[in-house]
Amino acid sequence: MSSQPKRVPMYVQLKNFILNQMKNGTWKPGDKLPSENELAEEFKVSRITVKNALADMVSQGIVYRIQGKGTFISDDSSESMMSFEPIKTDSSLIAFLMPRLNNCFTANLMTGIEKELADQGYNFVFRLTHESQELENKLLKELVTAGVSGIMVYPVDGETFNHEILKLTLNHYPLVIVDRYLRGLDTNCVYSDNYGGAYEATKHLTELGHASITFISTKISGTTSIEDRLRGYEQALIDAGQFIDYRLRLLDLGGGMPAVDQIQTYLRENPDVTAIVATNSTIGLQVMKAAQLLNLDVPRDLSIVCFDDYEQSNLYPVPLTYVDQNEMNIGKEAVKLIVSLIRDRSTEPRKLMLPNKLIVRQSTAINPRSDGSATAGVLLSEVRP
Repeated sequence: MSSQPKRVPMYVQLKNFILNQMKNGTWKPGDKLPSENELAEEFKVSRITVKNALADMVSQGIVYRIQGKGTFISDDSSESMMSFEPIKTDSSLIAFLMPRLNNCFTANLMTGIEKELADQGYNFVFRLTHESQELENKLLKELVTAGVSGIMVYPVDGETFNHEILKLTLNHYPLVIVDRYLRGLDTNCVYSDNYGGAYEATKHLTELGHASITFISTKISGTTSIEDRLRGYEQALIDAGQFIDYRLRLLDLGGGMPAVDQIQTYLRENPDVTAIVATNSTIGLQVMKAAQLLNLDVPRDLSIVCFDDYEQSNLYPVPLTYVDQNEMNIGKEAVKLIVSLIRDRSTEPRKLMLPNKLIVRQSTAINPRSDGSATAGVLLSEVRP
């Protein structure tokens, strides 16, 4: 582990400069501060960095703004200054924020992170965000203030933008997004090839002669991993010469009724469906349960492919064919990336997309309703019992 002193973010350095000018009497209550452009030029930083520093000081009551006139030292700034402390970095701590820890994927991801952190000589701080972006932002602020060296974030579902992550990224704070990326935010991230995984899963089904293949997921909007899986599914259908049928998708699972009931209703209303691409193993198992309740045989009547394995899957009568994202490796690579950022904060943001693999098991078979021209797609991928 590097013994180099950890760099304090630029917006904190700027706040310290202003506070020092106030403490030594250079700037007094009522004085106007230099403009944002002047401060940005003096410190060789962007205006957004200056805005972040001043915004924090406004919230603390140290300075105040008058629209069109500028920023001024507050009359009661001395009291507010007493509570301000520069960040002290604990070089041994790296934090990880995750919305939930409730399946094999998240457990294996956590294991990969913990093992690599230990190998790298760092200690681990873990916090659950419980699918709340508000809590996520609160924890980000608390962890930065506590002085952790860096933070890894598995964003909550549906998160399209995060102002706290943007601020930290602009200030070159060591931060890595895990499992996905945030569109329009140029930040460090590590994720699997969701598009390619869904493409291969769908291609496997089309090669088995399936033409009515449904894509099932929870709410899709804003979650780039699911959005990319939908794109991969659609492209595989197009490449197989099939039309995109918007009836063949269920994109709000669990939104209004129990998931198994919702899937049963969908399958009853769409009896031509012979195959399912599920965006995670929980949904895959829910499809399996719904098929059982409808007396549909898997895979004779319905083939199922999902993302990710599940606990003791080898003990199930019909183990699901799945896309293996190698989540332990995602965790390890996320740690390697954040450690490199801690050692050199000047590194340009990197997006690291890792390969995945289709593991074919007993839940997929040749469509008996096809014309017999389907090839045995299982020969194209690894087969596991």
